Amino acid sequence: MPQQPGGPPGTAPARAAVRRAAVVGTLAVLPLLTACSGGAQDQPAEDPRPAQTSAAPAAGVVAPAKVEVIAGLTGCRATIRVDADQLRQGLCHTPEADFLITTFPEEKYQRTWLAEAAVYGGTYLVGPRWVVSAKSAMLAGLREKLGGTIRQLRGIGPTAGSP
Repeated sequence: MPQQPGGPPGTAPARAAVRRAAVVGTLAVLPLLTACSGGAQDQPAEDPRPAQTSAAPAAGVVAPAKVEVIAGLTGCRATIRVDADQLRQGLCHTPEADFLITTFPEEKYQRTWLAEAAVYGGTYLVGPRWVVSAKSAMLAGLREKLGGTIRQLRGIGPTAGSP
């Protein structure tokens, strides 16, 4: 008697269906596994953008860097306040004043953050994938240590631009 497709388990058609399902499942998961691999043997990708330069001697260490590295260059130890996928933010407490260091894993997150900060206005020290938020009087001294550009962001509303 010939076997019907989809017959009892253990029959040739049932085993073939299980094999096909296993192959399809493996092929579906393979890209995820390779994308999430540690890549220890992969060569680092070359960045096609030109290197950014800065007047600060330590800026090569800062561009881009972790909150802790930037804090160390300013002489403080940061307390991490936000540790998210889009940004990390640490608070530095110094005798002069407190300030925030925010770093971003990609430039697009920094651009979004700056666009949102523009609503509130203020002056910021902006470097490659990092921003320092401090009193305007502190920014020039921090720029000497970190490099970057001091940027004035205009706020919105009747008090925008007022001290």
